[in-house]
Amino acid sequence: MTITRIVLLAAALALSGCGKPASTGSQELEAASRQLVPQDPEIAAIYARSCASCHTVAATRAPLTGDTAAWAPRMGKGMDVLVNSVVNGFGGMPPFGLCMDCDERQFEALIQFMANPGATP
Repeated sequence: MTITRIVLLAAALALSGCGKPASTGSQELEAASRQLVPQDPEIAAIYARSCASCHTVAATRAPLTGDTAAWAPRMGKGMDVLVNSVVNGFGGMPPFGLCMDCDERQFEALIQFMANPGATP
């Protein structure tokens, strides 16, 4: 197997997703998710560099930012479970969700924003 094929295979596996497929109307949800940005500048910077690449692309199978239907069962598990999933990785999401320097407060703010962007202060 050539290096190129190995790299392509690794990329495909990385993009395989970390959840169920996006809700019905995923093209519209995907387009809408790309317009959402946290109001807090610190959280917005983290979101842009660590979360948006998966949570605004339906093909990754990560729950899209703002897709409250996809986030509802996850939020029902409780914040401690969700933060634990981020820290340890879950499905296709790598440990720490690509934010190795984030703390629990930042992870909670990111999760809250992605699950319900309109509720974020």
